[in-house]
Amino acid sequence: MPFPVSAIFALLLQVGPAPTLQPASPIPDELIEQRQLRRQSEQDRTQEQSAPDRKLARCLARIEADPEGAKQAASSWLDHAPLVQRPPAAQCLGEALVQLGLWKEAESAFLQGRDSTLPKAQLTRAQLGAMAGNAALGAQDPATAATILERAQSDANAAANDALIGEIALDRARALVALGHNDDAAKALTAARTELPANPQAWLLSATLARRMGDLTSAQTHIEQAAHLSPGDPEIGLEAGVIAVLSGRDDAARKSWESVVTLAPYTPFAKTAKAYLAQLDTQAVSK
Repeated sequence: MPFPVSAIFALLLQVGPAPTLQPASPIPDELIEQRQLRRQSEQDRTQEQSAPDRKLARCLARIEADPEGAKQAASSWLDHAPLVQRPPAAQCLGEALVQLGLWKEAESAFLQGRDSTLPKAQLTRAQLGAMAGNAALGAQDPATAATILERAQSDANAAANDALIGEIALDRARALVALGHNDDAAKALTAARTELPANPQAWLLSATLARRMGDLTSAQTHIEQAAHLSPGDPEIGLEAGVIAVLSGRDDAARKSWESVVTLAPYTPFAKTAKAYLAQLDTQAVSK
């Protein structure tokens, strides 16, 4: 093993009586062996830690093309995985089940992964909890989703991950709105906007909820911010028109809905916008 260049320079630059240029004593063989063994041990440990991540990446890459095959592979992996590999195995299984539309089974898989995480792995636990909550929403079970997401929110707070805190708050709001808990949903959306100020969905959902709660001023403020962040979004255009017509601004509503038809002509949003425009025309004739 060559002597470090920096150490040679240090020896040459030493100042004192009778400096010598004779080479330093060679490094003992046993010290070289210890260093090599330690380096190999560190490499083995790194490879062992990254192996589940590599396996998860391969499993996830398979899902879109072969979700059934990915499901079977992930299920086998989960059945035989050591504790440290159970969360990624459960994640892949859950995502394969989502792709297959098996929402409750996916929820169960994600929860299995969450409950297999190590005590200090709050971020992983929060992520898997969020996935489970979304699966419950996909299964049209907002009550279960709200419960799961509340726990995921606590884990995300413990992990101090602002982006995840905001995403979970947004999902909790969806569940709470479905349950009719509008006040709690409004609080969740406030948290979502705080943590995700550039997320147009947070502002759109805030606008929709404010409009349903009769607060048209806040609804208008929120929908304007949503449109600023995502101009041309047909869903935002639809909501902007609804808020406008409820505020007595029929011309603004007509412009919003016409823009939806123009920008997204072959979508369900355009179909809804045309129906709204027809209602406006009928009201105009009756006047």
